[in-house]
Amino acid sequence: MWRDSFRLQIFCLLMAALAIVVLVHNFFQLEHLDDDAVSGSNWITDNNVQHSLSQTTKTTRKPYCGYKQQTLSKREQAEQELLLAAIRWPHPPDGKIAFVQSTDPAHSDFVLVKPSGFLKVGDQLEVLVRMKDFQGKPKQYGGDYLQARIHSPQLKAGATGRIVDCRNGFYKVFFTLLWPGEVKVSVSLVHPSEAIQVLLRLREERPDRVYFKSSFKSGRYSETTECNVCLPGDVPLCNFTDLYTGEPWFCYKPRKLSCASRVSHAKGGYQKGLLTQEESRFFQSDVNIKRPILSSGPDSVIVKPKAFTDSSSIGRAEDPTVSPSGYYYEDQWRSRTHWIHHFNTSDDITKCLQGKIIHLFGDSTIRQWFEYLTAFVPDLVEFNLGSPKNVGPFMSVDLKHNILLKFRCHGPPIRFSTVFSSELRYIANELNGIVGGRNTVIAITIWSHFSTFPVEVYIRRLRNIRRSIIQLLDRSPKTLIIIRTANVQELGPEVSLFNSDWYSFQLDSVMRKMFSGIAVHFVDAWEMSLAHYLPHNLHPKEVIVKNQIDAFLSYVCPLQT
Repeated sequence: MWRDSFRLQIFCLLMAALAIVVLVHNFFQLEHLDDDAVSGSNWITDNNVQHSLSQTTKTTRKPYCGYKQQTLSKREQAEQELLLAAIRWPHPPDGKIAFVQSTDPAHSDFVLVKPSGFLKVGDQLEVLVRMKDFQGKPKQYGGDYLQARIHSPQLKAGATGRIVDCRNGFYKVFFTLLWPGEVKVSVSLVHPSEAIQVLLRLREERPDRVYFKSSFKSGRYSETTECNVCLPGDVPLCNFTDLYTGEPWFCYKPRKLSCASRVSHAKGGYQKGLLTQEESRFFQSDVNIKRPILSSGPDSVIVKPKAFTDSSSIGRAEDPTVSPSGYYYEDQWRSRTHWIHHFNTSDDITKCLQGKIIHLFGDSTIRQWFEYLTAFVPDLVEFNLGSPKNVGPFMSVDLKHNILLKFRCHGPPIRFSTVFSSELRYIANELNGIVGGRNTVIAITIWSHFSTFPVEVYIRRLRNIRRSIIQLLDRSPKTLIIIRTANVQELGPEVSLFNSDWYSFQLDSVMRKMFSGIAVHFVDAWEMSLAHYLPHNLHPKEVIVKNQIDAFLSYVCPLQT
């Protein structure tokens, strides 16, 4: 009998050892997927539940690797469809449009509706824009992308306008008059409708027009391969899809090294030859990219002051869709949704941030906040983490006042120079690791590096971030979270194909809708860059960044009114 008992014990030990081996093997496969084809892998869904790719929800649009394997709940699917419908752009009539029939800003013009009428602060000014082609013929359809602002140069005042496409070649622009004096109107054509169709095609069909690379290293031997949200071909891939968020990321597998030997990520470059010769005519710097449209009559009005101070438009519940959200006056941004305190000295900022931990997540446009604060506040000293320049992560510390300021870039796609693989972090995962509380401040921006991908890729990323924000606020309601919006930038023929303001505008519209209704605040970098007199720049000049910082800190330390 003792022999039978001994044999049973040996059998149990062998079965336990076999189970451990299988478990370790499965975990290794899930983590590295070195030799598995993508089509044979599994996907982590929004609820961290594994499903076969054959069980995923089909999208109604042309599928793209970066989003077609998503498993969406009915609510998520409905939200995505509503978001895509909200940014659907008017298109020209079917058929090829010749260049001479495309929109010409030089032939187009605008008129002020009732330019000589009595106008006072708070009134609406309406402008009618009439688009014509290069033959001087009126356009019969819409879809052009315009930008418009009012400004008073001597007052260093400016605000954006609300544009309505009548879809017949006419556009209406509505301005809220927010300061007294002479106010001038400026309207620009960013892209003609014919160019927008090219941008749409590139977004859906050529998301590979920006490519990335990763380095793999073992000892002295190294290899570099291409990476992206999706990679074509039947060659072996490394699947670096994030196990927690399901964010997809792939690299071609090195010939000799394992996927686990990846050491860095970097921007690879930009594809050339994306346009036909005829299409390239729609993207000419001095012809139809960000060109002014002139008035056929008066282009300014005289605005009278109000007889009393109207404060009803300030301090109301914050709404990211309020237009305009604010305006410049004497080079200072005045928000229409919350009171702004101007932090003009380093002591003002130190007093506001004392005892706080500030996390900045995103791209180089929010890295500007880190750079501004570190340079402006003497006691805030950068701690050398040995990070690559302009990449991060970065950290500054004020031991005297107990301030910790941190910056970290968002996860791929990210068009930075070399980022160590160990530092490739997704914002949603970082938020899940933050305890939060009344002394925790978080600022997020994420937009520019998603402009070359179908919008579903961006929606997925925001959905993950939003879920983590809601969970953080649920466990730590006093945590302060601020969203920095996108901003406009200088455009040329090449930049337009990768980072057009139109791409940014579409993504920004999606972001505002997805984050409205939850307890986050917004710094409207879009209007703050568009309304200002300085030339557009992906990285706005210091005077604009200073106003962004004022808006940001006014949420951290609100004025007692």
